[in-house]
Amino acid sequence: MADSDLTVFKSEGGKTRFEDLGVENGTRTWKEADVQMSLGYAEGGSFRKAIGRAMQACISIGIPTEENFIKTDDGYKLTRFACYLIAMNADAKKPQVAAAQVYFATIAETFQNALEHADGVERVAIRDEMTGGMKSLDSTAKAHGVVNYAYFQNAGYRGMYNMNLNRLKLAKGLPTGEVLLDRMGKVELAGNLFRITQTEERIKNQNLQGQGQLETAAQGVGKEVRKLMIKNTGSKPEDLKLSAPIKDVKKAIKSTSKKFKELDGKKPAAKS
Repeated sequence: MADSDLTVFKSEGGKTRFEDLGVENGTRTWKEADVQMSLGYAEGGSFRKAIGRAMQACISIGIPTEENFIKTDDGYKLTRFACYLIAMNADAKKPQVAAAQVYFATIAETFQNALEHADGVERVAIRDEMTGGMKSLDSTAKAHGVVNYAYFQNAGYRGMYNMNLNRLKLAKGLPTGEVLLDRMGKVELAGNLFRITQTEERIKNQNLQGQGQLETAAQGVGKEVRKLMIKNTGSKPEDLKLSAPIKDVKKAIKSTSKKFKELDGKKPAAKS
């Protein structure tokens, strides 16, 4: 589809096309302030949070952030791929953001639609946070007297899903050899991230000690997260469907990066 046929951003006070805001200098980049305006962010702090999440997603798929988020004296110069990641991590309730997500998804043509693009980018970032969160919880649990971590972990799953991890894998139809966290959708991943971070906070704040106390805490937090998810989504966590393998999502996002580089004329750096 031709560039001119695509939905474009509207700049404040005019009808400047997003493409016209790009600056050619070896490859096309956009000023942070122009992207912020295009996405409808009046407040820089909120926009910087979207940039932070976008940079984390970039790291999670193994692409150097400095290639796409280029630091300058007054912010960042952003490649098309950086703009794409920011849009997918921005507030979709803003009409400018929703339009941007459709715009970039149409150019990329790697997922079925803009919603899948946004969910995929967020899934990658949350999955990465889960890895760090689980390591931190593991360390805290052992420091507070957990001897059998598998039992402690299962207590959290029992609270959130009313079943242990092995039963949960069977109930969801997870293929043998796959990791459940790699097949969870964005909502379920976010719920589990909240569960493990809040479990760790409860252990620390209440200075809980020993296997029994920590298992009780893990199960209790899991139950609370379960109630909240059912209230907000209308679905039990165990009924949420598996999503595409995270490795396939990462592959699709990397394909988007490559396509955008080709579109804007930047050639991959030669290997030394």
